[in-house]
Amino acid sequence: MTGIFFQFLSATRWNKGRSFFMRILISACLLGLYCRYDGKICHYASIRRLVEQYDWQWIPCCPEQAGGLPTPRVPAERCGSRILTAQGREVTAAYEKGAEQAVYLAKLFQCRYAILKEKSPSCGCDRIYDGSFQHRLCAGQGVTAERLQAMGVQVFGETQVARFLQTVQPFL
Repeated sequence: MTGIFFQFLSATRWNKGRSFFMRILISACLLGLYCRYDGKICHYASIRRLVEQYDWQWIPCCPEQAGGLPTPRVPAERCGSRILTAQGREVTAAYEKGAEQAVYLAKLFQCRYAILKEKSPSCGCDRIYDGSFQHRLCAGQGVTAERLQAMGVQVFGETQVARFLQTVQPFL
């Protein structure tokens, strides 16, 4: 995770002498960094515009990599309090370790907000896959999203940029 973290920070305005008004934890995959479960690099236009428009400090984090999982990796889904791969292997400990690392970063940088990858067993905010590996969604949160919310961080998914901006509007 450190490689991803510093790779992004060095590519941002971190070293250009600007003060940062707000610090936001963000799923590293949303920034186009190589960490998605399938190894693909995806670009999210709404996230790119947000990062380019606002001179905030963006703190990238991939809880799955921070927990020791490789990229690419076998898809996993949350089944109650456990996280299982499509092959039936339990990977709960890695997801919990990654969530602890995300919480550590949020505390270290005093992040009040997080924008996370929806549907993920780690980062999912409102809806996650139901554990059947049939592409069915259910109400629920990923492990990292739960832990961040428990410590008072407001969590948003990548399609909730408008709601995020409404929330932070008083501070703009």
